[in-house]
Amino acid sequence: MGRRSKAALASLQPLTLAQIEERLSPALDLDLLQKPAHKHHSRQRIFGLARTFWSWIWQVLQANTSCREVVRQVQVLFAAFGSLRVDEGTSAYCKARKKLARELLEKAFACSHKSADKLAPASTSLQGRPQKIVDGTGFRLWDSPQNRKAFPPSPNQFAKPSFPILKMVALFSSASGAIIAKATGALIINELRLLMSLRAAIAPKDIIIGDRHYGCFVVAAWLQGLGADLIARVNARSRRIDFRQAARRLGPQDACFIWRKPVHPSPLLSPQQWAALPEQITVRIVHRQIQRPGFRTREVVLVTTLLEAQLYPAKELCDAYLRRWRLEMCLDDLKTTLGMEMLSCRSPSLVEKELLVFLTVHNLLRWLMVQAARLPEADLERISFKGSLDAFRQWSTALVQLRGRRHQRKRASVWDQFFQTLAADEVPLRPGRKEPRAVKKRSKYPVLNKPRCRYVDRWSRNKRRRMARVKKNLALNNVS
Repeated sequence: MGRRSKAALASLQPLTLAQIEERLSPALDLDLLQKPAHKHHSRQRIFGLARTFWSWIWQVLQANTSCREVVRQVQVLFAAFGSLRVDEGTSAYCKARKKLARELLEKAFACSHKSADKLAPASTSLQGRPQKIVDGTGFRLWDSPQNRKAFPPSPNQFAKPSFPILKMVALFSSASGAIIAKATGALIINELRLLMSLRAAIAPKDIIIGDRHYGCFVVAAWLQGLGADLIARVNARSRRIDFRQAARRLGPQDACFIWRKPVHPSPLLSPQQWAALPEQITVRIVHRQIQRPGFRTREVVLVTTLLEAQLYPAKELCDAYLRRWRLEMCLDDLKTTLGMEMLSCRSPSLVEKELLVFLTVHNLLRWLMVQAARLPEADLERISFKGSLDAFRQWSTALVQLRGRRHQRKRASVWDQFFQTLAADEVPLRPGRKEPRAVKKRSKYPVLNKPRCRYVDRWSRNKRRRMARVKKNLALNNVS
């Protein structure tokens, strides 16, 4: 680039990828994206450290668009405000993404959820203790030999070709909806094992809220050893609850029970960890009829290690559990809205980096939503994630036209209107609305249940009719 590099970069700075760097960088550390003195990204290139990072963020914000569109965006900016010609190919950008250190992306992910939690309103329920929601999901990966080897299928899957599946267990902040921590593994790894790998993200006095998969003795005793508590749904198939056998009654359909340590050691724990678990624990069982519309069940049986009924009323326990379902929809926001249903990187190391970028973008949007929720009469629960993403795209594009010192006051006014728009565009209340786990869309094409090289296309309708007539004539000749 020569001596013109500083002038070209200075002219591009206010317009880099439609203002996302200026608007989202306050959520990150100031020195996080400083150019290193040596090794990767130390030389002055078109796709330097900061531009590569924000280009990847912009790519995810555009519903996980292609790398080609990112290169075209940079080409347009350089063509309009610089004299340097950008190469048509995507190899430079892809190599720059590969050189991004995973430690840097992990720091950006940590800064994003801390910024969202810092601005989120404090909860007054359950004695104001931090509430974290745990849930697991899976993502399809690019069908490459490296991904297939690192993420093998489960033994109980059908013997048919399929994409490699990445399993993820995430911890959500109940206050802001941001993702605090994540653990990944192959499909054969149990979710509880992935949860136990997140031990560093669980602090004393935390309340972990999960579905029926987490309502067992091992998880409750393990969390008690960390100084945390559990709220989960009881799995009716594995444990029957009879309130006549309660150790102590706390109210109607609310009592304490004694859960004893299973006879067989759990494969989730080492022998030393299993021996450290107590022989029995006291848990609290709450049975309630849920009449709130929009949920799949109307009866829940909760198990918790919060035994004080006066400090932790049953109603607050049920409200905290019902909020878990709303935050489970954050995974749907990742998959559907941000296009994370399938990760496109072809190696496990790049898959982990791509996952961190997606989670960082999710937390940055949550950070914007929390700022909008601080306005009067704004409800964070009803601010739309999809609406926030769409509004941020349009507002950041409009801010491009208001650059320069003479437009500083107008830019601030436009950005304030952005938050007012997010707060006003609330998700409507939908009484009786359900979210069934079913697919409405159907495909007219058959399932690709074998490798492409061995797949035989279905015959056309005319050929099927012709072969049917041939078989019929052969059958008649045999009979005669």
